[in-house]
Amino acid sequence: MSVPNAEPGGSIARVVLGEADIDRALTRIAHEILEANKGSDNLVLLGIPRRGFPLAQRLAHKISRTDPAVDAEAIVGRLDVTMFRDDLRRHPTRPPGPTKLPPSGIDDRVLVLVDDVLYSGRTIRAALDAIVDLGRPRSVRLAVLVDRGHRELPIRADHVGKNLPTSSAEKVRVRISEVDSVDEVVIEGPA
Repeated sequence: MSVPNAEPGGSIARVVLGEADIDRALTRIAHEILEANKGSDNLVLLGIPRRGFPLAQRLAHKISRTDPAVDAEAIVGRLDVTMFRDDLRRHPTRPPGPTKLPPSGIDDRVLVLVDDVLYSGRTIRAALDAIVDLGRPRSVRLAVLVDRGHRELPIRADHVGKNLPTSSAEKVRVRISEVDSVDEVVIEGPA
């Protein structure tokens, strides 16, 4: 997509998805979700902060454009998984954020977890543990903007915007306008 740029610290960064690419990927994912669910009935999107929640909101708006009977705000929730993570000892402490379910709740709903990057699978495992405390959905699906591989747990995404084969030495940075003032996916690696 773009020419690699030198980053501070001697790493190389290259943009692999721009704003239009992200929009197309989310439009495709929204249609895949509707097709897999055979419509919008009983659908709930739970975004995992930080970037998964705004992505879930975007998906809900795309779904509501396809099915005008859908209230985009009523099908979206936020699922904080901080206290369910198994790597809290290895990462700096971060305060838990709010979990907010849609008014319909999640019981007997088709729940779609939304996150920005699927890597080891540990965040999704934590999300599944959190869901057990909140209710009993009919089914749980996973939508991610980027799947970069390197799974440590047997977890896979049902809906993927872009598969990015990466080395474990590289970092995938998803930046979205609601959080970062720009829409792009960047791979950073050693120079």
